[in-house]
Amino acid sequence: MCEGKIQKIVVVLTHSSEFRSPVTQLSPLPNVGIFPPIGDLIIQHHAMIKLQPSILIPLLLLLVSFALRLRPPPLSPSPPHFQTLTLIEPDTSPPQSAAGNATAVVSSRTNYIVRFIHYKHAKDHLLYLQENVKSPGWDWIDRRNPASKFPTDFGVLSIDGSVKSVLIDEIEKLESIKDVSVDLSYTRSLFERKSDRVGAFGDEKKRPGKIFTRISFDEDDEEAYGPLISNGTVGWRGRLLLQRTQVTALFGADVLWAKGHTGDKVKMAIFDTGIRADHPHFRNIKERTNWTNEDTLNDNLGHGTFVAGVIAGQDSECLGFAPDAEIYAFRVFTDAQVSYTSWFLDAFNYAIAISVDVLNLSIGGPDHLDLPFVEKVWELTANNIIMVSAIGNDGPLYGTLNNPADQSDVIGVGGIDYSDHIASFSSRGMSTWEIPHGYGRVKPDVVAYGRDIIGSKISTGCKSLSGTSVASPVVAGVVCLLVSILPESKRKLILNPASMKQALVEGAAKLSGPHMYEQGAGRVDLLESYEILKSYEPRASIFPSVLDFMDCPYSWPFCRQPLYAGAMPVIFNATVLNGMGVVGYFDGPPTWHPSNEDGNLLSIHFTYSNIIWPWTGYLGLHMQIKEEGSQFSGLIEGNVTVKLYSPPAEGEKTVRTSTSVLQLRLNVVPTPPRSKRILWDQFHSIKYPPGYIPRDSLDVRNDILDWHGDHLHTNFHTLFNMLRDAGFYVETLGSPLTCFDARQYGTLFLVDLEDEYYEEEIKKLKEDVINTGLGLAVFAEWYNVDTMVKMRFFDDNTRSWWTPVTGGANIPALNDMLAPFGIAFGDKILNGDFTIDGAQSRYASGTNILKFPAGGYVHSFPFLDSSDSGGPQNVLASSFIKADSPILGFLELGEGRISVYGDSNCLDSSHMVTNCYWLLRKILDFTSLSIKDPVLFSDSARLDAPLYENDKELPSRRTDVNFSTYSAVMGKELICRSDSRFEVWGTKGYHVQVRGRNRRLPGYHVIDLGRGLNSTLYTSDLNKSNTAPHSKVDSLGNKYLSLLYRDELDAPVMVASHWLIPALVATCGLLLFLSFWKIRQKRRRRRKGSGSGRLGNL
Repeated sequence: MCEGKIQKIVVVLTHSSEFRSPVTQLSPLPNVGIFPPIGDLIIQHHAMIKLQPSILIPLLLLLVSFALRLRPPPLSPSPPHFQTLTLIEPDTSPPQSAAGNATAVVSSRTNYIVRFIHYKHAKDHLLYLQENVKSPGWDWIDRRNPASKFPTDFGVLSIDGSVKSVLIDEIEKLESIKDVSVDLSYTRSLFERKSDRVGAFGDEKKRPGKIFTRISFDEDDEEAYGPLISNGTVGWRGRLLLQRTQVTALFGADVLWAKGHTGDKVKMAIFDTGIRADHPHFRNIKERTNWTNEDTLNDNLGHGTFVAGVIAGQDSECLGFAPDAEIYAFRVFTDAQVSYTSWFLDAFNYAIAISVDVLNLSIGGPDHLDLPFVEKVWELTANNIIMVSAIGNDGPLYGTLNNPADQSDVIGVGGIDYSDHIASFSSRGMSTWEIPHGYGRVKPDVVAYGRDIIGSKISTGCKSLSGTSVASPVVAGVVCLLVSILPESKRKLILNPASMKQALVEGAAKLSGPHMYEQGAGRVDLLESYEILKSYEPRASIFPSVLDFMDCPYSWPFCRQPLYAGAMPVIFNATVLNGMGVVGYFDGPPTWHPSNEDGNLLSIHFTYSNIIWPWTGYLGLHMQIKEEGSQFSGLIEGNVTVKLYSPPAEGEKTVRTSTSVLQLRLNVVPTPPRSKRILWDQFHSIKYPPGYIPRDSLDVRNDILDWHGDHLHTNFHTLFNMLRDAGFYVETLGSPLTCFDARQYGTLFLVDLEDEYYEEEIKKLKEDVINTGLGLAVFAEWYNVDTMVKMRFFDDNTRSWWTPVTGGANIPALNDMLAPFGIAFGDKILNGDFTIDGAQSRYASGTNILKFPAGGYVHSFPFLDSSDSGGPQNVLASSFIKADSPILGFLELGEGRISVYGDSNCLDSSHMVTNCYWLLRKILDFTSLSIKDPVLFSDSARLDAPLYENDKELPSRRTDVNFSTYSAVMGKELICRSDSRFEVWGTKGYHVQVRGRNRRLPGYHVIDLGRGLNSTLYTSDLNKSNTAPHSKVDSLGNKYLSLLYRDELDAPVMVASHWLIPALVATCGLLLFLSFWKIRQKRRRRRKGSGSGRLGNL
């Protein structure tokens, strides 16, 4: 590497912000393999190097420039311990308008939940904080409610905003503290009308409370969700009027009543708006508790009374399922329909303390990262409380499951009408916790009647309501009745959240029309579940227990696309139900048992829960067809078996064991041609939570968050079906772009992406397009910093501002990715209608094309530019001058083809006005098949000169947002996950010969954003998220610096660290410099000696 002999090297590491390590000396090092990235080098050497002095300066300059070029960018500093969505905390006075200048950080007080590791009485927790927290600026909030007499695991502090960061840091460092998070607030609209059904937002403004979806609506408003379904000449509404009033009769509850089962001695907790003590419809109101800041136990809204009536009402006109159940009414919502997380935590703790049996929670929202709430639900079910919750009223949109109903330990309930059709308002799956690396779970678990259900009014009489919050108490009433069939002494030995869910899903009646992510196991069947529980023995099972590619539409989307060799793994995420105990384990890995030799063509990799807790776990199947099956066509059938065990129950001496089976019936076809294969980029999509990711269409005022998953099987499900109908095969990539083989695909499909890109991705994509012939289709979205600033809103619960972390798409990142092709998008926000070849489309909040190379084809249309309108509320309301803006471009480059379009709303089922599938088809014909539509490739659209504007016009990244908090790229190691081909799992991917670097962008400095809504970071080991394909981000680290960073190796070490070469080059340069210096000094001494000798002789 460098001439000369290094006899001794002493390396002294110095302290810096980039690297923290004790001062270390390494001596002697005869064969140095790794050098630290920074430090002072003290080198003792003996070397004889003969080089001409004239080359000294050029050589040194060359070495220094080479070392600087190879030196990696500095490591991203660690993010602050507290990340949030907010940037500024206002004072208690009314906040300024969005257009106002609110840049000063002022003092305000916010309530925070401090969670302790152990349960103790509140006074003991307070004493602990008083003794250990030295900083001022906090006050303990006394919670006077029924739970105060029991030990608790949390406290509520009021913290001054001026000392928030320092104080929270100090508290979280204490040994007995689990974490600190803001006390979130829940808000819902119980009885909405058609005109105001907008959930948590309305006309660009956030309603008070936590983001929360709509729950139920009045009987007069049922037409808001579409026309009623008729069956024959007489509508179901008229024919089933009598049955509708007695929903209990539709489930056969009278059969169990005749057997003496009426819910007797079953403790039924109803978390809602309370109930009146003297209500004539209830014979057994055991206890009423108030957890709000209002001084009343009564229900002044009527929703809690209605829910209680469906479960346990005794009025003959609106009978409940379990009239003898003991009602425990928890008033957790105020008359303004507001609740706080701390209220729920106290109420949950009290429910645990009094040992309730069943709990109904007709609430929900999109935030599954509110960890205090989520983890308390786990604790609740771990204490053998069966929780039933509504799946949400955000249908018919997909990816809209509400929490906590989307948790596997909770019975999530969807709604149907009396014709067994999925109610249009019922939220659809899949769960979105697992995206992007994995695949969602099947939810809801079951469905029940939820339209025009009759229940009790607030004081007397009956009324009708619709919604999944009505379907939820229907199932809760069924559960309550089923609990009562077992003797009280045996209930806790047999019944638990897992065994009850087993009885419900195994007894459910599968509906003929909906698929599994709409109906779950199907409609609840009370009598079938009763038969299962009568002879139930503790066991484990898998839900769903069958995956049949030939069972359409139930097995959608799997039945829509067969398997074939060379494809990305098809992932199926099943839920493990463990009725044997709250804790369970896999007894070895699952095994695949094919029914015949054809089954050996199937390769399955499994991911599964390390610990099954509480009661449930996940089993992920990653399925690929082996290369030898590239020409196989037919069915592959067999079983996946798993063995599980749980600790002995009370009074038992041996562990409980169970074997569960998942049946597979898979359709396989020969590998399709490259031109018919499309790869969908899921990896670079970011959704809410945890960040404020804004909606794509600014015309939508009542749903400002992008929370539907942006997956082909959630809000792009109609697009997926269209592509399959057109003969395309669509695969999903949840790993970086280095993790796919471009030779296998006709088009890489990039739609509505918000994340950054690794440098290796950009380099590989350029090679894939130009030299490998990959087609690239990009559908972008709006991005305008001024508009993002104006879209921020004040959240009264956290006393903080929410600001979007990016636009509809991350245009600066997309421009980086497209830069090698000479293409860039701008920051206009364009709206309007346009027509191409007779086909009309709507351009909704799309962006413009700013740069495009000569020889390409660009289409421009007159649109309104609303980016400078003065506020998002005026985006479409004001009048603007229309100007031609380029929005659609086509380019042939090398072997590949590129198409870019500035709007994705025409592909997104969530807020689509008109679709642009006709345009997409022409785009794919070009990118995959090189077919040029004569209209799109007309001479008038061809660019003779490049479309170019000054680089200063390119959209810039925000410098006031810590984007690394939400990014899967920034600060993360480039690695292929379990959603990529098996051969690249745990590697950098295809044709990547250098180690990936952590991505850090200029201007994305780390700032303290404070603690606001959804501020809890996703750092806990969320075993309960059922993330079958989800890998732990925290386990990814720098493999080659593992001794320094304490990270473990995830893949074989293939090359030296990225700082090794620069360090060696720098060392060689110093050695050469010292050698030259020593030689020169010797020559000077010789000259001096000879000169003085000559003078002496003279």
